[in-house]
Amino acid sequence: MNEFWDSRYKSEDYAYGKEPNVFFADQIGNIPPGKLLLPCEGEGRNAVFAAALGWEVDAVDFSESGREKALTFAKKSDVNFKYYINKIEEYKAPTEFYDAIGLVYAHFHKQNRNKIHTELIKFLKPGGWIILEAFSKKQIPYNSGGPKDLDMLYDVNDLKQDFGSFKKVIQQELLVELDEGEFHRGKAMVVRYVGRKA
Repeated sequence: MNEFWDSRYKSEDYAYGKEPNVFFADQIGNIPPGKLLLPCEGEGRNAVFAAALGWEVDAVDFSESGREKALTFAKKSDVNFKYYINKIEEYKAPTEFYDAIGLVYAHFHKQNRNKIHTELIKFLKPGGWIILEAFSKKQIPYNSGGPKDLDMLYDVNDLKQDFGSFKKVIQQELLVELDEGEFHRGKAMVVRYVGRKA
């Protein structure tokens, strides 16, 4: 898997563009800046955006080429953030450390998804936020991006299961038009979630 992502990120172009995910950008802009965790951050588009808003960002991914491009992008954008090379299931942070966690197309196999989300929730302060956008199980017929494995895709019931203790702010499944670089382009079925830890 590392080889797949390193290969995708080695191109001079940014695989998913340099603009942040639209839903993430809209939501993070409504929250007072604090400490933010971005798992599966790739080439840094969301980290750069959040850092420019004043967030103290920790990005995590296992791609060295993604990290290099993210830090180059940050330097050119005159922002700073930390970028850890790690599998998210092996990443460790203090309990109740982050004010928000952004899960932008962070797809985990259904055998691991709940466990990973449960661990991430531990890192979040009471009152902290989860912002999530991911491909729906209904994305399979579309060619606009995402895994072609149903066990890697989400539906609203998955979100209810994983974040049931949260105060739900947004929870929806909808058809959107993606324009995020070469690999996220066209009509797509996504799930979106914003919740606040009790």
